[in-house]
Amino acid sequence: MSSKRFKKAAALVEAKTAYPLDRAVTLLKDMPPVKFDETVELSASLNIDPKKTDQVVRGTVTLPHGTGKTRRVLVFCKGEQELVARNAGADHIGGAEFMDKIQGGWLDFDVVVATPDMMRDVSKLGKILGPRGLMPNPKAGTVTEDVAKAIQELKQGKVEFKMDKLANIHFVIGKRSFQPQQLAENGRVAVQAIVRARPSAVKGRLISRLSLSSTMSPGILVNVEGFEEDAEQEEV
Repeated sequence: MSSKRFKKAAALVEAKTAYPLDRAVTLLKDMPPVKFDETVELSASLNIDPKKTDQVVRGTVTLPHGTGKTRRVLVFCKGEQELVARNAGADHIGGAEFMDKIQGGWLDFDVVVATPDMMRDVSKLGKILGPRGLMPNPKAGTVTEDVAKAIQELKQGKVEFKMDKLANIHFVIGKRSFQPQQLAENGRVAVQAIVRARPSAVKGRLISRLSLSSTMSPGILVNVEGFEEDAEQEEV
């Protein structure tokens, strides 16, 4: 049964109306609050056949205002790179000792960075890190010699996104406590990043449905018109 708070929140929204992103953010901020700082998320349904390997949408983007969460970074490296990682703000740095801890069930980190020379050993953790989306990946910039840059970008709000098996992407764009302008700017950057990651095999409009929500709120439909055109203009 829906709570009174949820019903009041739902009453602010026309269920079949797709709102401009700025207006959707305003509606979300106007909804009755809960006792914790909710996570705000954009969910995009894509016009893609997820069974086709040439139609996978994935990428990385740095949100201008971060996600509101301090990300704990684990770096697999050795030698001089350990000092570089420490100075860049990594939370955990090392090699075999952390691999053993992970195999023992330790997962107190949010993202993993590794230098290329460590990947042969790190790959042995694939069954643990892979399903959780934590496996270092060159395409995401998390397998790199420049660990300092990778750590700084991750701390500043760089996030990886990838569509799921149902061709949906769920994108955290901040916290309920963010200012409306911050959420709108993060949301706009997130959607444009999805559009720019369009596979060449996909024709027509990429995003079929876009909605905004917080942890305890109903979804708010967002008008996708203009996002793809804006991304195309940026590329010119």
